[in-house]
Amino acid sequence: MRFAKPRDFRSIPSATGGIARLACARMREAGKGVAAVLSGAGLTIAEVNDPSLRLTVRTQIKVLELAARELQDEFLGFHLARHFDLREIGLLYYVMASSERLADALRNAERYSAINNEGVRLHLRSGRATVIELDYLNVDRRSDRHQIEFWITTLVRICRQLTNTRLASPRMSVRHHRDSMPAEYRSFLAGDIEFDADADQIIFPEQVASLPIVGADTYLNKLLRQYADEALARGPRHRKSIRADVERVIQRLLPHGRANTSEVARQLGLSRRTLSRSLLSEDMTFTKIMEELRAALGRRYLRDRALSVSEITWLLGYREVGSFTHAFKRWTGMSPSQFRSSDGLPDKGVNSSPPSKQVR
Repeated sequence: MRFAKPRDFRSIPSATGGIARLACARMREAGKGVAAVLSGAGLTIAEVNDPSLRLTVRTQIKVLELAARELQDEFLGFHLARHFDLREIGLLYYVMASSERLADALRNAERYSAINNEGVRLHLRSGRATVIELDYLNVDRRSDRHQIEFWITTLVRICRQLTNTRLASPRMSVRHHRDSMPAEYRSFLAGDIEFDADADQIIFPEQVASLPIVGADTYLNKLLRQYADEALARGPRHRKSIRADVERVIQRLLPHGRANTSEVARQLGLSRRTLSRSLLSEDMTFTKIMEELRAALGRRYLRDRALSVSEITWLLGYREVGSFTHAFKRWTGMSPSQFRSSDGLPDKGVNSSPPSKQVR
């Protein structure tokens, strides 16, 4: 198994490159030049055409973004996921398809999804609902729209095909922004997607987990899981990304003015130096995470009609509205009021008092 120009096998997750190859095929069908797009991602046509070559996940994300721009397709990930043959997923698909029930199939996907993509980890939670959640590992989630929409759409397709039902999720969510829910998403997925959310996830009713798989084969499944275990054992091991943990703590500390490196490190059980080294190993700094998180939260909060600009200022850890306004203009080129107007949201103004500063 070979890799395309990796810098550090220990920390850079790779993928089979299947989604990137689907994007290249779509460009060829549209009569678009593939070489220039691939060059922009640091790849050659020979590398992409080699199915034995794994791409770094960051490279695949870059290919999708450049291909979407070339095709003028804002929803490329969704479109690619709608039409490809699910069997192209390979071993992971067949392990899922031979499972006994949908919960078993999703548990197998949770265990073996790294075979296809080491940068996206699938988690299944069962209880009052069946929740499929996707986490990014050692990859900047904010750099991606198309890959995650490909995964969300593909997972819905897999669940439908394996159970031979027209499953619909009453709630799906993704972390990235879109101005509105495209009509074709709603038509195909039979549900709404919440954008600018706190998690990338698909939520099905509780009883969906117990649906039988139409092609269940216990003997075959056992054999395929042995192959999958061997494939996992051959793959590189990755430490857990610390960025998500840092973001979680920062968001909790921001309203109380304590979102600094020392306090975040303390709450994570690390020294300040260890935290800084861990972030640097992921090409990240505390300052950059803080800036990007505040920018994302600022946009999300401004879309909430119930929050005034003063309240948002406090939630983001700023002491003065002017400081938040200056920062928001740097992030977006607009003032908070202009951003709300562009989104069709009424501006509640800056005169409302912030909420009482109690820990929640």
